[in-house]
Amino acid sequence: MDTVTKNPVMLYTEQTPNPETLKYVLNVKLMDGMADFRTKESAEEWSEFATALFDLPYVKGVYFNNNYVTITKEFNFSWEDIMLRLKEFIKSYVESDKEVIKDGYQEEMEAKEKANISQEYSGDDAELVKKIIELIDKYVKPAVEMDGGNIEFKSFHNGVVYTKNSQNMDIHKD
Repeated sequence: MDTVTKNPVMLYTEQTPNPETLKYVLNVKLMDGMADFRTKESAEEWSEFATALFDLPYVKGVYFNNNYVTITKEFNFSWEDIMLRLKEFIKSYVESDKEVIKDGYQEEMEAKEKANISQEYSGDDAELVKKIIELIDKYVKPAVEMDGGNIEFKSFHNGVVYTKNSQNMDIHKD
């Protein structure tokens, strides 16, 4: 009888520029791509893992990307009190081999993004918005992800690009 030996799940934490956010990096791939959940309601449709994290009283936001999960905590909790509990929770969930994100999530998010662009913009603006999104995805997003976060295109009006980050803060650049 053949036995399969699984490698142990290992993880470590990395600080991020946001003191309310901590990045948990694993030695296994969680998913292809990224998933950003800012509320429990948004998580319930697509991720049992994110929903379980939101059930913890100190979790305010969950962001998955390839081999890490970034947690944004409620401000009235200290990392000192919850970091190890979260580490054990994440490790235990990953070791259980349960699904992280339901199939179809990435396709659904991409379809919504394309629909929003085609509804909001036409002609030259639509082409410019596509190029802006490509630049954000290719150059800006990878740098922000290195710090455990995410950045998304929000809108473009009168020469100003508006984005939002994984802490749900609006940012704009002229």
